[in-house]
Amino acid sequence: MAKQPAKAPSQRQLRVAEEIRQALSQALERGDIYDPDLTRRPVTITGVNLSPDMRNAMVSFTPLGGGEAETSMKALMRQKGHLRNHVANTVHMKYVPALRFVEDKSFDVADHIGALLRDPHVAQDLVDDRSGDPEDEDD
Repeated sequence: MAKQPAKAPSQRQLRVAEEIRQALSQALERGDIYDPDLTRRPVTITGVNLSPDMRNAMVSFTPLGGGEAETSMKALMRQKGHLRNHVANTVHMKYVPALRFVEDKSFDVADHIGALLRDPHVAQDLVDDRSGDPEDEDD
């Protein structure tokens, strides 16, 4: 049986995911969740993706200032129950989703692309050379 393409998230999924992201961010920002590793290296919750039944949430995070994501991942996993309890008290849902944490590498990818674009070999291709393009000439 062929696998069907994934559907885009519904408006409700997006709205609830944003509420969960804000609740987790507030809990970490205000210090409601105490963990020495999270105190030393704060994390930013960059996004939440909910499953279609809204029972599972994939929480993307990145350590502030970059660096040791593995330590932050372990700390978040240790505090998963407290974070889920905070979501339950903040976001009113019938079922509180199970939280799964993943490192958000999009900032690293963006830095890599920026470095590639600043490379002199690539930059020479990006220079606006209109002298040979007859369509841009004014009559």
